[in-house]
Amino acid sequence: MVGRLDGKVAVVTGGCSGIGLGAVELFVAEGASVIAADLQAEKGEMLEKRFPDRVRFSLCDVTSEDDLARTMVVAEESFGGLDILFNNAGHGGTPAGVAELTVEGWDKTFALLVRGPAIGMKHALPLMLKRGGGSIINTASIAGLQAGFGPLAYSAAKAAVIHMSRCAAAELSPLKIRVNAICPGLIATSIFGASMGLPREVADQMAAQVASIGPKIQPIPKSGLPEDIAAAALYLASDDSQFVTGTHIVVDGGITVGPRSAWDKNTPSPILAAMGITPEQAEAMRAQLVASGAAG
Repeated sequence: MVGRLDGKVAVVTGGCSGIGLGAVELFVAEGASVIAADLQAEKGEMLEKRFPDRVRFSLCDVTSEDDLARTMVVAEESFGGLDILFNNAGHGGTPAGVAELTVEGWDKTFALLVRGPAIGMKHALPLMLKRGGGSIINTASIAGLQAGFGPLAYSAAKAAVIHMSRCAAAELSPLKIRVNAICPGLIATSIFGASMGLPREVADQMAAQVASIGPKIQPIPKSGLPEDIAAAALYLASDDSQFVTGTHIVVDGGITVGPRSAWDKNTPSPILAAMGITPEQAEAMRAQLVASGAAG
């Protein structure tokens, strides 16, 4: 059976856990050779043992240009080049709002979430040009689309990733290098616990708690899982999306379609609630209007 990524080489940052791990596993299953770039050395070594011929681990802090440049070299030396870059490594960043914000917290958040992907693209470019093209995928967030889904700095950084992907696509698409972003919704990973400062092991366990919440707060009643984002990344990495560039794909179970009242009939419209109209009264009014229209 031919895989959708047969013969391709990918670098996945943050590739040893969460969304990144899901992408590494799916990319390998679809025929790619993968560099899993991460700070979690023990998990990276385990990945290499699981896929000895297809995965190499690169110890990489994406806020370090040297680490990113070296990771691209690992891809070329291990598998002969680079076709796919999934800039996925991330963290919740500083939780501070406007009043408590520090320059250090802001700069650290942007260094990880914006500068990292930008420098990753820079060092991937020469290798992709040698291969005649490629695909770059940047992990953004629904927090970059709407307020209320993340802290200030994180949300601003993810909005920057979306627009950076668009601008990079304008520059690189004529060179046959496509650039797109993915905006995950509530995905059961360790990022929530890690952002709260919990140890990695505790943060990993907290992912199960996050999984139980998702079905209750979005139109699609299932947990958002790393494989849901990996599937979107696979589409953008493969030739199936050869005519897609400069856009973002929202993978969020529908949580951004509108307020809860838009999809949950048991939740009153905030406008009607402000007018003192109960859901029962609203339904009676709707039924009366329908009957009146039918009679007319």
